[in-house]
Amino acid sequence: MGLTQLGLGFESGSSLVERALEAIESGPRSTLSLARDVLGVRQAPPGLAARLVFDLLGSDKRVSVDSAGVWRRATTAHADSPLAGAALSCLEFAVVDVETTGGTPSRGDRVIEFAAVQVRGGKVVGEFSTLVNPGRMLSPFISRLTGITADMLATAPTFGDIADQVRGCLEGRVFVAHNAGFDWRFVAEEMRRASALLPVGPRLCTVRLTRRAVPGLRRRGLDSVTDYLGIPVRGRHRAGGDALATAQVLIRLLEEASRSEVETWEQLQLWLAGRPAGRREPEVKGDQ
Repeated sequence: MGLTQLGLGFESGSSLVERALEAIESGPRSTLSLARDVLGVRQAPPGLAARLVFDLLGSDKRVSVDSAGVWRRATTAHADSPLAGAALSCLEFAVVDVETTGGTPSRGDRVIEFAAVQVRGGKVVGEFSTLVNPGRMLSPFISRLTGITADMLATAPTFGDIADQVRGCLEGRVFVAHNAGFDWRFVAEEMRRASALLPVGPRLCTVRLTRRAVPGLRRRGLDSVTDYLGIPVRGRHRAGGDALATAQVLIRLLEEASRSEVETWEQLQLWLAGRPAGRREPEVKGDQ
């Protein structure tokens, strides 16, 4: 039995790949846990579960699996990658945040606000933010959380209207977000709906970066990380405010990585995968 026999066609399989990558982004995952949490296979024999996960991820160069069946993000850049050996100080990052109608784009949830902050050389060099008309109702909960109302969205552009600007923000840059899998899924789905070409490139999750740079921090939500780093957040739960705060988190954590002699993109991938840094990592305080 394969993914097709389970009723998972190409399109839904593509969504499952993104879900699996998001799970692995937060740390190494066993084959059985991916089968359970991503594919929803809870009582299958281990051999069948492994076969289904390998059908899904076995040819994906973004991940690797060891002899114990543990999956990780690929730890090295490919030799033909434009990032192979690239200095972090020379890379451009697009730090993205989206506000949405809910948490599941595959079930019709839509983007209501998009923001991207450009970072280069440890500095913010550009910002773009806009409300987005989702073409559907906005729940009272989301309005209370974000402060965004239906009236504000009524005259906002649709995602199709801004798709070219979004592509311009992302093209040629590393896509960064706090829980990058969430934001990427929404952006990718909106670009697909708009029949727009989605830039292909590397992604970096600041949750994962926090886990490596500040291993003792018990909670890694944006509030906890910015509080620990002393970064003010203006406009929480608005795309522009959260993206700018995440950009400052990225800058601070890359500075921490550099103190562990991490200077290139490839070194960063190895460091994130747990390579010994050779220097003592900082002690941390717990959440207040």
